[in-house]
Amino acid sequence: MPLTFSRALADWAGSQGVTWLFVGKALLSAFLALWLAYRLQLPQPSTVLVTVFIVMQPQSGQVLAKSFYRIVGTLLGLSVMVALIALFNQQRLPFLLSVALWIGLCTAGAARYRDFRGYACLLAGYTAVMIGLPATQHPEGAFMQALWRVLEISLGILSTGLVNGLLLPQTARADLHRTLHARFRDFAGLACSGLAGELEPARFEALNARFAATAVSLENLRSATTFEDPQMRLRSGRLARLNTEFMVLSTRFHALHQLLRRLAGEAGAPVREALAASLAELVSVLAPLRERLCDEAEAAHFAQRLAACKDELMGLLRDGRARLAIQQPSEAQALDYETAAELLYRLADDLHSYAQTHASLRDDHHAREQWPDSFRPRANAAGAAVAGLRSSLLILALSLFWLATAWPSGGTFAMTVGMISALTSSAASPRRMALQLSLGALGGALLGSFLTLVVLPWLDGFALLCCALAPVFALGALLLSRSQWSGYGVGLLVWFCMIALPANLTSYDPGRLFNEYLASLLSMALATVGAAVILPPNRPWLWRRLEQDLRLCVVRAVGGRLKGLVSDFESGTRDLLNQAYASSAGRADVQRQLLRWMFLVQEVGHAVIELRLEQARLPALPCYAEAMAWRQAIRAMGRTLVRLFIQPDDGNRQRALHAVEQAIAAVRATAEPCAPQFDSSPLRRVLSYLHFIRTSLLDPQAPLRASAAPSRLSGVALAA
Repeated sequence: MPLTFSRALADWAGSQGVTWLFVGKALLSAFLALWLAYRLQLPQPSTVLVTVFIVMQPQSGQVLAKSFYRIVGTLLGLSVMVALIALFNQQRLPFLLSVALWIGLCTAGAARYRDFRGYACLLAGYTAVMIGLPATQHPEGAFMQALWRVLEISLGILSTGLVNGLLLPQTARADLHRTLHARFRDFAGLACSGLAGELEPARFEALNARFAATAVSLENLRSATTFEDPQMRLRSGRLARLNTEFMVLSTRFHALHQLLRRLAGEAGAPVREALAASLAELVSVLAPLRERLCDEAEAAHFAQRLAACKDELMGLLRDGRARLAIQQPSEAQALDYETAAELLYRLADDLHSYAQTHASLRDDHHAREQWPDSFRPRANAAGAAVAGLRSSLLILALSLFWLATAWPSGGTFAMTVGMISALTSSAASPRRMALQLSLGALGGALLGSFLTLVVLPWLDGFALLCCALAPVFALGALLLSRSQWSGYGVGLLVWFCMIALPANLTSYDPGRLFNEYLASLLSMALATVGAAVILPPNRPWLWRRLEQDLRLCVVRAVGGRLKGLVSDFESGTRDLLNQAYASSAGRADVQRQLLRWMFLVQEVGHAVIELRLEQARLPALPCYAEAMAWRQAIRAMGRTLVRLFIQPDDGNRQRALHAVEQAIAAVRATAEPCAPQFDSSPLRRVLSYLHFIRTSLLDPQAPLRASAAPSRLSGVALAA
């Protein structure tokens, strides 16, 4: 019985206990900040509480990271507002035009970055609105208002950081390690099933989409851990390297799995038989990791096993080549084997590099820390521009309405739409997020009206005030702890604090209270309508643009600068897929089409990059010179691939296939006199990459508009 109770208590602490700990910290942070705001006689304690609830996160690293970027964004927004007020203190219309432009730029920045940098852009926008619009009525006090806002925001950040850092801190470090270990466990299971030919297409697609989302979230976790833990700062480069190496690893496995799938027909049987022993060897190394999490110590042991496996694979691949030669394979079968063998050995080498980097996390200092590349997010410029334009139009329209009507709560009316636009700028569905904020604010209005008019007049002292506010704050914090309900929590807490929270000089004015809430709720309703009408991102126009951006990753692979190209390609394709998947939620057909494009882009783009890297490593021999015919043929192939992925039609596909086959013929013509030992020649690897590009273009499941005619060397690929 005691053991059962202890286990149940541990399970509760790891699930529901974490949620209630977050709620308790939120209450303690809020009441500490509120008490300090009252004691220091700050003019707007509501700003302090709004800051607490905005930066409040389950993990201390995320709180510190968000706090840092909130201060940066706040200082930037305040500086811009003070400058604009100084320039246009007597001309409200030019001032409002400038504010609308600034909000649009900040919202576009938030939609562009979608991480902590985007949060700084978001804060620079709506802090400017919170300060600038009220200051238009009293421009002479704008500078002092800016100083008070900095003090109030800093107090909220300090209170939240102290409580989260000192009271049972929940670190992002543990979450990062769990995510890393679980991701590799899932990959080991995926690889074992795929290499054994037992992988279901639906599971393959689902795991690839999850890996893309995990790559983005791990980069944010890595940034958060550098704020909370000096030990993780020493490992930041290795964590970035680990993320990049995993993306390369998953792309390599995807290429091998797709090639093996194309060899599933009768024509590919001799190639599969020749590869069977090599595939089984790698599966035997990965199999023990399918059911458990791999920590740093086990990663070191895994790296040793992979080093031995690489030597064993080299011999097995030679034996397989000899067995296939006895059967007198066709030219296509020989190329299929060489391509699969190259991909399999490179997969083992990538696994070895990943395991070495993972094992190096045990040490504070390691040579693998020196990693120049990093995750490079990529967003669609048109999508970010539309988000900025939508915000500018909304705040300009509501500000002009304020000027025309002289509504006493017109400042709140215009300010709220600016805040809503900023808060929803990075959401996959701004309409849904705006609706959640609106419903949360409606709940806050009902609770705020009841407390202000019925409860608060009977209270005396800070302790009773805390008792009255605690249920509201606890409800909002509970909603914040659930990602699917966080919009309701933000709307409830932020607008409850902004309007209903008692100031140092409390005023019970029902008319003002109802007017302010009416302005906020009406503004939110208009923001929700605007987000649903003005080019919402969860519509085909953005899906098509993100699909086009995915295809353009191949264009960059062909012509981009080699330095940092691998990391840029891997992170860019996954970030674009993650955005497209989020914006097309509920449309399985669209998501499947986007996944098919990403698969093709990764296959062709990765092969092109490897082809370019292989050419850059060639020795200085006459047959490898830049003027050689095979080099020119590869460059011509690159131009046809660029044309194909910019405009994917049947004519361009035919031209690309013809160019690839010409490059293959040119390389084979050069390889025989240049390298008698062709098995060890770099041109063998060049030829394998060219052949893989051709099989990718011939794949009937590729999302190109029409199938090409049969090719001279495509027997095995077409048989699949």
